[in-house]
Amino acid sequence: MKNTEFDFESVIDRHGTNSLKWDLFADDLPMWVADMDFKVAPAIEKAILKRADHPVYGYTIVPDELFDAYISWWDRRYGLEMSREDMAYSMGVMPSISSMIRCLTDVGDEILIQSPVYHVFYYVIEDNGRKVLENELLFEDGKYCIDFDDLDEKLSRVGMMILCNPHNPIGKIWSQEDLNRIGELCRKHDVILISDEIHCDLTDPNVKYNPFAADDNVIRCLSPSKSFNIAGFQSSIVHTTNRELLERIKAQMHVDNSDSCNVFATAAVIAAYNESEEWLDELREVLYENKQIVKDYMACELPIINLVGCDATYLLWLDCSSLKVPSKVLSGFLRTNQGLFLSAGVDFGQNGDNFLRLNMACPQKLLKEGLGRLKAGVIALNTINKGLY
Repeated sequence: MKNTEFDFESVIDRHGTNSLKWDLFADDLPMWVADMDFKVAPAIEKAILKRADHPVYGYTIVPDELFDAYISWWDRRYGLEMSREDMAYSMGVMPSISSMIRCLTDVGDEILIQSPVYHVFYYVIEDNGRKVLENELLFEDGKYCIDFDDLDEKLSRVGMMILCNPHNPIGKIWSQEDLNRIGELCRKHDVILISDEIHCDLTDPNVKYNPFAADDNVIRCLSPSKSFNIAGFQSSIVHTTNRELLERIKAQMHVDNSDSCNVFATAAVIAAYNESEEWLDELREVLYENKQIVKDYMACELPIINLVGCDATYLLWLDCSSLKVPSKVLSGFLRTNQGLFLSAGVDFGQNGDNFLRLNMACPQKLLKEGLGRLKAGVIALNTINKGLY
C-alpha cells in the first residue's frame, strides 16, 4: 500500500466492544455487516474526546452548526444547495424511512423497491403492515440496469418508492439519465420517492454520485455514518423541499421518538463534515486499492467467481452462479468450514440468490486473509461435490 497520511493499515481488535460485527457471532472473520474496520478520522476522535471531558451527559439539542455542516458539505462536494428549513434531524436513515412509511402510506399499501436491495427495506415495509412490490433490476452481461417498462407499470400501483443511490448491494451509481427517468415516472404516477443516499460519499476516486434533484415528491435521506464509520452515533437528516411533507414527517418522527440526538453525535458529525474531508478522500483511495486486490485475486485465483463491476460503496457483489449452490448454503458452508461470514445474496431478494456480498472495508491484511479463506472454502466445497467445478 502506498504511503498515507492516515492509518488504514492497523488491525484493530474489536472483540469485547459489543460490536455487532465481531461480538454477535463466533465467526473468525466477519465480512458482512456494513461498517468499516478502520480507525475514524483523527478530528472525529478528538471531538468526541473533547465532549467526553465534560462530565455531564444529559439530554442534548441539535445545534444549527450540524445543519450548517450538511449544507456546506453538499454544496462544496456536489454543488447541491440545501436550506435549513428543508431539513429535519433523525437518529438514523431507517428510523426515518419507517416513520415516513407510517405517515405517508396506509396499512396494506404496496411500496416499491428495486431488488436485489438492502434487506432492511423489506423488513421496514413488512413490519409496518405494508407490502413489498419489486421492480427487479436486470442483470445482463455482468451489469445491472433498470427495467423501466416494469417500473412504469408497477409505479401505477403504489404511492411510495424507496430508491437506493448508490445502490446497495450492487455498488452502482445511478446515472443522471436514470434518475431523471425515475423522477418523471414518479411524477406521472404521483408517487412519493424516498432516496436513501447513505453511501453517496464512498465512490471511486475522481467519481461522484448524482444526488436526486429536489422535487415536490422527493425526500432524501442523508448521513455521514457510512462515509466516516460513525454508524454507532445514529445520526442523519431528512431533506425535502416539500414543506408540507416535511412537517408531516417531523410530526411522525416526534411521535416515534426518532428525532432525538445522541449527546456525542453532533460533535462527530460536525467534525466529520468540517474537518475530515482529506481523510475521506484518502479512504476512497484505500477502498479502490482494496477493490483492485479483490478483482485481481478473483481473476487469478478464483475465476469461477465473478466480481460485479461497481463504482461506489465498500460492499462487493460476487457472482457465484457457476458454483450452482444456493447463497444461504454457500454462506453457511463458508462460516462452518472457514469461519468466514459473507452475506447471502438471497437476503437482498430472490434474484440475488446467485451472489454473495463481501465487505472489503478493512486493512489489507484482513482482506487478503478473507480472500484466502474464500478460496479454501470453494476448494473444500468442490471436493464435497466431487469436482463439479
